[in-house]
Amino acid sequence: MAQDGVDFVVAAYREEGAWQAQPLPSRVAHDMDALLAALRSLPSESGAIGMVSVDEDFFVLVRVLGIQVRLLLSDVTAATDWPLASEVVDRLDLPEPDDEDDPQPAGELGLVDDLGMSAMDMAVLCDDTDLYPDEMLSDVAHRLGFGEIFDGAVEGAPV
Repeated sequence: MAQDGVDFVVAAYREEGAWQAQPLPSRVAHDMDALLAALRSLPSESGAIGMVSVDEDFFVLVRVLGIQVRLLLSDVTAATDWPLASEVVDRLDLPEPDDEDDPQPAGELGLVDDLGMSAMDMAVLCDDTDLYPDEMLSDVAHRLGFGEIFDGAVEGAPV
């Protein structure tokens, strides 16, 4: 695990009909504008997807297509401890959670429904307390059809 709490950052995108995935430096997870800039620089037919796992605690899923940005935070309560999660909550225009809030996803559960994973399936995945965020993101990648290249990108992710 990285010292800064970021387990990995992976970008996935479709180019000429084929999925591609590549690790991104963990530093982009500390600044949403840097993460968005990295995703916008990638060629994509259906929007670049950023997948960030933090401290084996939560994940952030970002989808960028042109100026459109869609966000999903796997656990809104992470915003009390992690700046990235807090920034997602701010961008979603949600109130900051407090210690009494229950863990629940925030943002667009249907972020990748057009690519093969429904909002209902995403909600079920986010509610699975037996899975770590890296396992959840791997599940998303496998359902969307780029699981093996995602797993390879995670293994090569810079820390």
